[in-house]
Amino acid sequence: MNTIFLFFVPLLFSSLASSGFLEYDQNVILPQDWTQAGRVDPSEQLELTFALKQQNVDLLEETLTWVSDPDSPQYGKHLSLQEVSSLVRPSALTQKVVHRWLQTHGISNCRAVHTQDFLQCSTTAEVAEALLPGSRFHRYIRNGHSIVRSSSAYSVHDEVHQHLDFVGGLHRVPPREKDANRKRPRSKAGVHLGVTPAVLRTRYNLTATDVGSAENNSQAVAQFLEQYYHPADLAEFMQMFGGTFQHRSEVDRVVGTQGGGKAGLEASLDVEYIMSTGANISTWVFTNPGRHETQEPFLQWMVLLSNMSDLPWVHTISYGDDEDSLSAAYMTRINTEFMKAGVRGLSLLFASGDSGAGCRHLGKENAFRPSFPASSPYVTTVGGTSFKNPFKVTYEVTDYISGGGFSNVFKMPDYQVSAVEGYLKSVKATLPPQSYFNTSGRAYPDMAALSDNYWVVSNRVPIPWVSGTSASTPVVGGMLSLINGQRLSRGQPALGFLNPRLYKLKGPGLFDVTEGCHLGCLDEKVQGQGFCAAPSWDPVTGWGTPNYPALLAALLSQ
Repeated sequence: MNTIFLFFVPLLFSSLASSGFLEYDQNVILPQDWTQAGRVDPSEQLELTFALKQQNVDLLEETLTWVSDPDSPQYGKHLSLQEVSSLVRPSALTQKVVHRWLQTHGISNCRAVHTQDFLQCSTTAEVAEALLPGSRFHRYIRNGHSIVRSSSAYSVHDEVHQHLDFVGGLHRVPPREKDANRKRPRSKAGVHLGVTPAVLRTRYNLTATDVGSAENNSQAVAQFLEQYYHPADLAEFMQMFGGTFQHRSEVDRVVGTQGGGKAGLEASLDVEYIMSTGANISTWVFTNPGRHETQEPFLQWMVLLSNMSDLPWVHTISYGDDEDSLSAAYMTRINTEFMKAGVRGLSLLFASGDSGAGCRHLGKENAFRPSFPASSPYVTTVGGTSFKNPFKVTYEVTDYISGGGFSNVFKMPDYQVSAVEGYLKSVKATLPPQSYFNTSGRAYPDMAALSDNYWVVSNRVPIPWVSGTSASTPVVGGMLSLINGQRLSRGQPALGFLNPRLYKLKGPGLFDVTEGCHLGCLDEKVQGQGFCAAPSWDPVTGWGTPNYPALLAALLSQ
């Protein structure tokens, strides 16, 4: 039985002394595609998330390295939620200072997670603006949905500043849905039949017997953009495309609230392909529109992971923001949350994005634009490919939309230095100008899969030509879930954070993708081209796409 720990926190401390205020590292980017509907009423109820400073973050990172490195004697010795909590729980002083600060403003309706490093509090807009000087809450509307966010930066007492990483629910807005990641077909309509589960199983050498059987194995997808799947769509999809392998036609658990109305193409895609690749494996759906207009759905999902004692081993997420739209403090704290998941044995897979290398216009100069969480050193990032011959199941080449590049915020992790330096050296003559990217940053993606021309059933209608790394990510996730099932049945631990092991494999178990380039800035210097695929690792398709039986053998070796 899964346990969710929820604590109501009594705030019983004396008043703060009078002090100055300090602003946080914040990227306050007004939601340009949202229409401002005016200031909220002072009595409007808001929900804010306070990220308290954690202890032992360096030790947490060391522990993640130990349990994820196959050469370490600690490999696979994952921690429980209770052990993670004991490691990172904020100090008594931090908890006392933050609670006292909230109490002085009359805020007492708060909930804490098991690890005590997040507080979620309800209060009014008037109190929130007094608590966080500089904040000004407005309502914004887009496509019938509304959110409440602050239009300006906030500050906190300097006494409190050192005890908080950030306050959530003020600035970050949901990114615009990219038209469900659909592209126009590149071959004559009606000729190419498109990617189905049968095509994927053929290309990646999955047989009819490659289905889940372990009872203690599970997988999950997460949705944040008012996207919902319909059970009837999943059942119809499996009836149409799942006839050659054992499968499940129902999601075992929905965490959150499924909204009404039409199914989302993104949500349908994620569920249908993780369940047809990771066939016959128990599957969860995290669906989190946010319980209140001030809640940030992605942050709420991260809080849930810190608060649930039993979780699926593999999570695939098709979600991201431009790195430069987020504060370094926010991303650093989210990275810590990823580390907390990794030390527990969870595998987090993020789509690399659908904008190639991206492009940011900096005055008269341009630069590539990395995406987060794809650029996090603590997740496995999945890029995209296409068939070389669109009419046959052939070898794969780069899908030009496949996100990839180098972080401008996070340094290159040790596990990938050799691979990335090898790439930069081997293609030095054809690289984009170094002013476009950070050669010392975390490089991504880590691996890839087909991302072009999928069939999806949504609102009971079969839809062709659905494309994007939001397709490739659940496909890879499903295969890792199959491998986890084999490991668990042999008494081995779950794969957990895959990257250190993936980079030590150096390619075995994967089809190397060596052709094609992805998108970049449309200017005179790079002329719309980003990076190009090359032998071994590259920042377009990573190490390549899965050859399931070979990857299974490689990942069962320890």
